[in-house]
Amino acid sequence: MKKKTIKDIDISGKTVFIRVDFNVPVKNGKVEDDTRIRGALPTIRYATEQGAKVVLASHLGRPIKDKKKAEEKGMPYDEAKYTLRPVAEQLSQLLGSDVEFEGGDIESQMADLAPGSVLMRENLRLNAGEEKNDPEFAELLSRGIDVYVNDAFGTAHRAHASTEGISHHIDTCVAGLL
Repeated sequence: MKKKTIKDIDISGKTVFIRVDFNVPVKNGKVEDDTRIRGALPTIRYATEQGAKVVLASHLGRPIKDKKKAEEKGMPYDEAKYTLRPVAEQLSQLLGSDVEFEGGDIESQMADLAPGSVLMRENLRLNAGEEKNDPEFAELLSRGIDVYVNDAFGTAHRAHASTEGISHHIDTCVAGLL
């Protein structure tokens, strides 16, 4: 059975959620290895060239579990080390155009996106609903989205809100080019 890819559908003018795997090493606010980011570029570029409004989502590390471990040991916990902001900055450089970063009202940010532009959501795993495949979190991720694209091959086997749960709320779900 042949699975549809992003190239098999019309995405022009649509808001496209692309689940990417940007779980990359970040040290002192800088991406140390951007191999995974580069791997997603063909899908992202294709979507922007088609005039889609692109919303990217990924996880970075295990912030919820690390927070629990830190609390158990009475150690400090630094949530800032789990932000995807440095990844968005690296992606901006690679694309040669600005990548907007989630902040404030995400639905307004998505509505304000211009065709061909990119918005990166904050680390999905900062919300406990991601790994639990929480239906409410999956529905929240799907709001305002026309097409779901899974370009996160390394996480496709996980039943998380952004890889499995979201697909129950969006009619058009396809594979990315990765």
